[in-house]
Amino acid sequence: MTRGFYIGRFQPYHNGHHNVVQSIAEEVDELVLGIGSAGDSHSQHDPFTAGERIMMITKSLVDLDLVTYAVPIEDLDRNSVWVSHVQSMSPDFEVAYSNNPLVIQLFTEAGVDVRQSPMYNREVLEGTEVRERMIEGENWEKLVPDAVAEVLDEIDGIERIQRVSDSDSNGV
Repeated sequence: MTRGFYIGRFQPYHNGHHNVVQSIAEEVDELVLGIGSAGDSHSQHDPFTAGERIMMITKSLVDLDLVTYAVPIEDLDRNSVWVSHVQSMSPDFEVAYSNNPLVIQLFTEAGVDVRQSPMYNREVLEGTEVRERMIEGENWEKLVPDAVAEVLDEIDGIERIQRVSDSDSNGV
């Protein structure tokens, strides 16, 4: 059995992430999804809580023939011990998937097998683009799995990201 590890902020979990997970599913028996920056929420850059992101991921992957674990990973501002931090928060895994140069370097230095995954329509399927569309009231729903749109509706996520993205012109 092979268990993989894939980390992202998933702010929100979108179709690009979903395509990567489907691709990874062809190589592993189980997959740990590390919810990066788990302690961050309620900002324009990180609007959703770790629990909300776990809901998005879990509901999006329910029909996938793959055992998955969503694990919150809080930020650690010491790169030299980051991999051991991740490993302490996660079920054991044999291979990590990432396209982030720093993450690749850190896992490689720690002796973890790292594989890069194909990126899908990166110019549109990217968290910043999805969040900007939410803020501007543009069409974002087609960029996320249906389950994510349902979670965002349940938590009033669009109202939240629009509210936390407003600037306070009164200088309070």
